[in-house]
Amino acid sequence: MQMSSHKLERKDLMSLEEYSQKRSDIRQQIIAHKRARTLHIGPNLTLLFEDRETMRYQVQEMLRAERIFEAAGIQDELDAYNSLIPDGSNWKATLLIEFGEVEERREALGKLIGIEDRVWMRVHGHPQVFPIADEDLERETAEKTSSVHFLRFELTSSTVKALKEGELLDAGVDHPEYSYSVKPVPAELQKSLLTDLS
Repeated sequence: MQMSSHKLERKDLMSLEEYSQKRSDIRQQIIAHKRARTLHIGPNLTLLFEDRETMRYQVQEMLRAERIFEAAGIQDELDAYNSLIPDGSNWKATLLIEFGEVEERREALGKLIGIEDRVWMRVHGHPQVFPIADEDLERETAEKTSSVHFLRFELTSSTVKALKEGELLDAGVDHPEYSYSVKPVPAELQKSLLTDLS
């Protein structure tokens, strides 16, 4: 099984010109890859599990958008996005809280303060794992939470072993204003998440 957690380096990136030529094919591939690594929990919450491929795409898109081609600028982008690549004992995910209407979203984000700490993953036979949220910066105020959070789920070696031996994985949220679970998570997602673990 391919290990996808080592960090990106400059040699892993295409030049702006090469990326521009291949961008539409790469985009199709990454959409399919992200689909396999996306989990919807209830009607308004989505977890996108990041990995080396999703971050390589983000870096290439940032370099393209900002027209960055100098070494220092490229390294800055790599440093920023490498922190979102799993380290072999964890999963890293972007949490998106999605509501269609602006007013509905504003009201919901006021009620969902702390939700980023109440997302959980659980391998059958093991305790729930709650995330370490938003290590990069504070994403919440006294009035509302953010619609985007970054989560890191740290797993014990026994949990990783159980997963590799085929135990199923559940996920959910237990917040007073939002309580849903997915039992078990789709097989395609579980298979993809296994590649993040050494």
